[in-house]
Amino acid sequence: MIIFAIAIGCLVGIMLGINAPAVSYIYSDYLAIAIIAALDSVFGGITATLKEKFDFKVFVSGFFGNAILSMLLILLGKKLNVDIYLAAVVVFVGRMFNNLTMIRRFYLEKWDNLMKLKEQVKQEKSNQTKTEK
Repeated sequence: MIIFAIAIGCLVGIMLGINAPAVSYIYSDYLAIAIIAALDSVFGGITATLKEKFDFKVFVSGFFGNAILSMLLILLGKKLNVDIYLAAVVVFVGRMFNNLTMIRRFYLEKWDNLMKLKEQVKQEKSNQTKTEK
């Protein structure tokens, strides 16, 4: 279900990107940090799904809350003439890497268990053929 939703979202994004005008340089910082915050929420949602702790309300509130908060940090930083948004970038990218690490480890363990199971089945078959002879 989640993969289907991601695929639909990607297709809609592509269609909108082809037909929409380019983003102005003035707003590119806001869009970039919003995308990073949204990606962080997506990776967090995937990780929560793998741990069987996914909650849609938490996902949606984090998705929009992180994006809005990070854009407000950019606005504050521009008013103060300080690059405050770099702190948000560091935090979100760090969390994305942590979530990606958890996802990778989950699938590596799953792959390893599958290989061990195949090896056990293969060994049992060879033991069975030896006992039949």
